[in-house]
Amino acid sequence: MRKTGLLVIGAGTAGLAAAQYGARAGLDVTVLEGPEPGGQALNIEALENYPGWSGSGRDFAAALRLQAEGFGAKFMNASALSLEIFGKGSGRYFSVTMEDGVLQAKAVILALGAEPRKLDIPGEEEFYGMGVSYCAACDGPFFRNKKILVIGGGDAACDSARALARIAASVTIVHRRGELRAQKAVAERVLKDERIKVMLNYAPSKIQGGGQVHSVVLISTETRKKIEEAADAVFIYAGLVARNGIVQKPELIEKPELDEYGFIVTGQDMSTSVSGLFCAGDLRASAFRQVVTAASDGAVAAHSAAAYIDQTLENNTQ
Repeated sequence: MRKTGLLVIGAGTAGLAAAQYGARAGLDVTVLEGPEPGGQALNIEALENYPGWSGSGRDFAAALRLQAEGFGAKFMNASALSLEIFGKGSGRYFSVTMEDGVLQAKAVILALGAEPRKLDIPGEEEFYGMGVSYCAACDGPFFRNKKILVIGGGDAACDSARALARIAASVTIVHRRGELRAQKAVAERVLKDERIKVMLNYAPSKIQGGGQVHSVVLISTETRKKIEEAADAVFIYAGLVARNGIVQKPELIEKPELDEYGFIVTGQDMSTSVSGLFCAGDLRASAFRQVVTAASDGAVAAHSAAAYIDQTLENNTQ
């Protein structure tokens, strides 16, 4: 049975910042990296809106990890399969089951993030990996000099459209609303980019192809008229779904409060409704999800977890 003081589940920006701040505060910190160490930052080609940083999201995540390790945080290439709580009062602790064993912790920070929302239209699953993708930074280079459609109107869709425009024969961004919902500066750059065609008030209804994507059927959200747009690849940015599976499992008897979309509700100190359980980053209910807010969440969560652990130790000595 392995033990740690603070367990961070997830190694995106929020988890890495929490690991750094927790270890720097002198806590015994263990991070379960899971299948996607680095998180959403890995999809950002140029991280231009994080203060003081101008490199790629991948390099940013790597730098965060090195900092956390430098302060003493330990990383495990493992995923949390279930989470349980044992004991009461000062004897309370969390138990996390992994594929290769169990890990106990006095406090836990959930930083599992969110995953791309699916469109649930015909052809999406069929052509996944054959022209359908949710990550331009990962798969964009496979479609150099090809015709690309980007579905969505938020920051991620706009940033990806601009990155893809550097290598593609053409890029079309399709959004169901009458204006892009990205931050104003981000949206304006797309609208002014002559390499990008913008189709507003259209939504995809079907992805078509043979062994590979060759077109997308679009439907006007105003007239309901359908058109077919040729494409070699479709990059989908339809929002995020909370990775909240671990708190939904029956092993966790005390469950944190969720909002209507399944994101975990926290206080300003990142505490959940479950004592000793904290949440940071994209998994947390928030109106604004950015790399900079994820880093802030992680730092605050670690600070709060340290205070919780100190209080628990103080109660043990009384």
